[in-house]
Amino acid sequence: MGIFNHYIEHGYAAFPERSMPSPFFQKLKELSTGYPFYVGETDERIVVGFGFLHAYRPMEVFRRTAEVSYFIHPDHCMKGLGTQLLNQLIKDGEARGIDTIIATISSKNPESILFHRKNGFNECGHLKSVGRKFGTDFDIVIMQRMLSSAGEPRA
Repeated sequence: MGIFNHYIEHGYAAFPERSMPSPFFQKLKELSTGYPFYVGETDERIVVGFGFLHAYRPMEVFRRTAEVSYFIHPDHCMKGLGTQLLNQLIKDGEARGIDTIIATISSKNPESILFHRKNGFNECGHLKSVGRKFGTDFDIVIMQRMLSSAGEPRA
């Protein structure tokens, strides 16, 4: 939770306004039930990040679409860990029948928007002034990546 709470307190990557207690981590794991969930560690077993897929919507008609979330410890950013984690989540998602991954990103988090663009996501939606954190309104940028299993057109 230290990693998640860092992003709560120092920016717009995590949406809550206040730090979350340790049991909240279990809620994140429950959110991803039936989907991949990873915690990244160094050789010394120091947690450097975590990420997971979860249902985009809880209805069966959206079973092929998942939303992605991940957080890398700030001391370990820009070392390829986010890309490795994303690639593993994509691989596992495809094995599960996922063909679309959605990322929901604050407009105040340009690093994440750029990361997702570099990793094959395209902006597909922009919700104006739907969030407010630190007394500042922000937009939500919705980005989408179609996976290799999405080869057939949808009716």
